[in-house]
Amino acid sequence: MLIDTHGHVNFNAFREDADEVLQRALADDTWVIMPGSQYSTSKKAVEIAGNYEKGVYAAIGLHPVHTGEKREVDVMETQGGTSFTTKEEKFDLKSYRSLLYASKDGQRFFQNRKVVAIGEVGLDYYRLPKNKEAREKEKITQKNVLREQIELALEFDLPIILHCRAAHENLLEVLEAPTAKLQTAKLRGVLHSYTGSAEQAQKFLEMGLYIGFNGLIFKEVLALPEPAEVISSIPLERILLETDSPYLTPPQAIVGTDPTMRNEPLFVKYVAEEIARIKGISVEEVASATTANAKTLFRLI
Repeated sequence: MLIDTHGHVNFNAFREDADEVLQRALADDTWVIMPGSQYSTSKKAVEIAGNYEKGVYAAIGLHPVHTGEKREVDVMETQGGTSFTTKEEKFDLKSYRSLLYASKDGQRFFQNRKVVAIGEVGLDYYRLPKNKEAREKEKITQKNVLREQIELALEFDLPIILHCRAAHENLLEVLEAPTAKLQTAKLRGVLHSYTGSAEQAQKFLEMGLYIGFNGLIFKEVLALPEPAEVISSIPLERILLETDSPYLTPPQAIVGTDPTMRNEPLFVKYVAEEIARIKGISVEEVASATTANAKTLFRLI
């Protein structure tokens, strides 16, 4: 069994066949957690997860790229220039909190157990505006919105799915500066799509966080550290698998076809295989450990 801890089947790329994609994954004994990136995709994730008794779950949150001015941004250079337009959304705590409850006859009555995390949230300094003043303003906004969502995670005793690009030191600063709730509660979570150094990873591990890996591990990206070096430095007991579907398709997944094609949760097995190769262990060991890790962090049943 495998768990794709980060597959955006709630995104428009899957609007025509989300159920088919999820059924393919479940038929291959692969569970899926679908993070939101703004209110609309968070709501969609909750709705989709609600259609499945087991194996499909939701996370809700506002991605840092959607906290600033509306603009077109890239996804990753490895995706052949794939881009999207940001939504410029203000974080509305009341709206997001409402997604954490199940309801009956229009009345909320208990916490929705299919919503297993707050995410994806965090910091993204790679995609900031070019204007210096606007850049600094957006950095402040991203940090403030992240802190609000950390508070939400702690309020509902949920783990947090952290996005971080070109901002690892700043993220460490935010996490190391306790809020009122952090002084009495322990933050749980994962560094999704990890692109930091081995040294930075150790600092996140010391905080009790997990590290998530996807198709980026198959080769060096931009000026990022060698993936094998980072993966080798992290205990298997602290690693999670993910796809970041529909992005970051592993090159082994569809041999001989366009590497920019749509990724899907079924392909998380290729990430497991690559981690097994790097660590010199069996795929079964990777599957067993990372599945246990995901079940523990997200309290999956």
